[in-house]
Amino acid sequence: MGEPAYAVGESFIGSGANAAHVNTVLGRRGGPVGTAWATALATPSPGHVPFMAVLQPGLPVDPPTLFVTKAAPAGDEHGRMIWGPAQAGVAGGVADAVAEDLLAGIDLDDAVLIVAVWVNPAADDADEVYRNNRAATRTALANGARGLPSAEDVLAVRGAVHNPFYTPPDAGPDRPTA
Repeated sequence: MGEPAYAVGESFIGSGANAAHVNTVLGRRGGPVGTAWATALATPSPGHVPFMAVLQPGLPVDPPTLFVTKAAPAGDEHGRMIWGPAQAGVAGGVADAVAEDLLAGIDLDDAVLIVAVWVNPAADDADEVYRNNRAATRTALANGARGLPSAEDVLAVRGAVHNPFYTPPDAGPDRPTA
């Protein structure tokens, strides 16, 4: 079947307003991810301005990482949480994944990464936002590189659908699966 055109990852770390929900798409610069990366950077929309994640000013993380916020800044403090601790956490998580060789087998010199990040407008602890986004980014990249979750894992929990914001009344072990 060959190497996939891109690797998709997801992770949710933490709880409450300072939790991190991260989605990653890692792929070749000359492939569909590279096209999406460049297009997103060149076509910002009101409230959603993708930017390159940096470890320090003037030192972008490698592979080049496009930070895309899932929520438009709801004010100055929310914007600081996005551009400050969440962005630093994403950059740190990418660097961790590379340093820990979690992306083995991927040509990082030919890769670009898109990271979609949820920062709750009610987030109030910059250090927790940073830690959660760092861990979520690292975990999402590791999951994507390993092709997780498996179809078997998805099917095993299909009767217990829930997320931190909603649990359906029929979610549970007794839910009919037919």
